[in-house]
Amino acid sequence: MNIDLTIVWAFIIAFAVFAYVVMDGFDLGIGIIFPALGRGAERDKAMNTVAPVWDGNETWLVLGGGGLLAAFPLAYAIILPAIYPPIIAMLLGLVLRGVAFEGRWRDPNHQPFWDFSFTAGSFVAAFAQGVTLGALLQGVEVEGRAYAGGWLDWLSLYSVLTGVGTVIGYGLLGSTWLIMKTEGVVQDHAFRMSWKLFPATLLALGAVSLYTPFLEGEYWNRWFTFPSVLFSAQVPVLVALITFLLYRALKLRRDYAPFLLTLALFLLGMIGLGISMFPYVVPDEITIWDAATHPSSQMFMLVGTLFIVPLIIGYTAWAYWVFRGKVGDEGYH
Repeated sequence: MNIDLTIVWAFIIAFAVFAYVVMDGFDLGIGIIFPALGRGAERDKAMNTVAPVWDGNETWLVLGGGGLLAAFPLAYAIILPAIYPPIIAMLLGLVLRGVAFEGRWRDPNHQPFWDFSFTAGSFVAAFAQGVTLGALLQGVEVEGRAYAGGWLDWLSLYSVLTGVGTVIGYGLLGSTWLIMKTEGVVQDHAFRMSWKLFPATLLALGAVSLYTPFLEGEYWNRWFTFPSVLFSAQVPVLVALITFLLYRALKLRRDYAPFLLTLALFLLGMIGLGISMFPYVVPDEITIWDAATHPSSQMFMLVGTLFIVPLIIGYTAWAYWVFRGKVGDEGYH
């Protein structure tokens, strides 16, 4: 049986991106909703929910970026110059929030400054990730085998919309994470925030979904022409189902279901992205097969990946298992 290694590597990178959203989305969301939390004990408890695991989440971001460079070097060479500003902003935001996370505990005399830095870094990183996604979906100008656009081609109404939507969605992930990990006053506050962020997330998701098919003729065909519509129509149906279940979970004040259902919304969003783009890695320009490295290189890298990825999943699962359950008042610092 012949296995298309290009598709395997496309799946690995897509998995790494989604794993990053799962692992770091709620972490960034905590920072985004941080100003709405009460100073002192409430913010301390919120940060303690992610303290044991936050610094390992970017592993998946590195795997996704490194995998793109190694498996699809042409795509890497075209995409990165097109999105340098938001990528640089994202990295700076991640660095700022990382320093602020530790500085908040080590330097309590300047806690307001570190709180602001934590929020600013989280917001910038989340917004930049959304803008990057929007810039990729709206298309990249290519001549030959190189990026031919300008320094600010990534900036558009659509990319700003996807950036804002990502910030709101991560905020919902953060609030539902607090529902799952806390009790009492903090959990009550998290429920109130979730009731506000839930409709805002649906509004942002709907706006992006309605805008996307008008970006490229191929996107429209994937979503609205027969027979593709028979498959793609399942996504909005599932979104409606998850929306109802999430509404019910929040109304019944479930502990775990709101977070898991919010992750399901993100998964459906990523599936929608795949429906729109596949098999292009640069929309309407470069397919995954055009951008792929030689099969022998793909196989060589796959051997190491099949060892490393299960190891990463294993130690990540172990860390979350060890620190399972509700967070108390004692914290980890």
